[in-house]
Amino acid sequence: MTTHDVEVLQRETCFKGFYRLDRLHLRHRQFAGGMGPQLSRELFVRHDAVCVLPYDPQRDNVVLIEQFRVGALEKSANPWLIELVAGLIDKDEEPEEVARREAVEEANLTLTSLWPITTYFPSPGGSDERVYLYVGRCDSEGAGGVHGLAEEGEDIRVHIWPLEDALQAVRDGRINNAASIIALQWLALNRAEVRGLWS
Repeated sequence: MTTHDVEVLQRETCFKGFYRLDRLHLRHRQFAGGMGPQLSRELFVRHDAVCVLPYDPQRDNVVLIEQFRVGALEKSANPWLIELVAGLIDKDEEPEEVARREAVEEANLTLTSLWPITTYFPSPGGSDERVYLYVGRCDSEGAGGVHGLAEEGEDIRVHIWPLEDALQAVRDGRINNAASIIALQWLALNRAEVRGLWS
């Protein structure tokens, strides 16, 4: 099936700020054939995002960032999450430009190459956000410190971990967000090829 198998009967904006919340009234074709009943669905409308895992193939290190996340405040003992470098595509930029810009802003890193991992929808049941996921080649020597844009209220601490330590943090639940888990597991599966081409 395709988008032609969906009828949007009405769309209304319920809230509009930095993000937007719309309510859609729609019907869609069912697997048994014919159109289903009218449904009402709220949709969190947000910019697409870019996430990048900086990787030093010479040292087999990854660069991860730590920052406060309001979404984890009431569901985690520690709302400071270990994550990838990330940003929103909120102006006329290509995903690769966002990855490189955010690496400088959030981690003071220059990415010399980008390896596309995948593009995915993190929560398609209620949001239209799409994530562009990359591994970025970097030199981790001297990386660290606290970075971020003061005008955006960013307070971001940079960590340099051996890849094996990051993978253990996924296994024991210290790294508990989707983009980081996907990127680290992808790198674990493709490490030999990435190191072979980037070393």
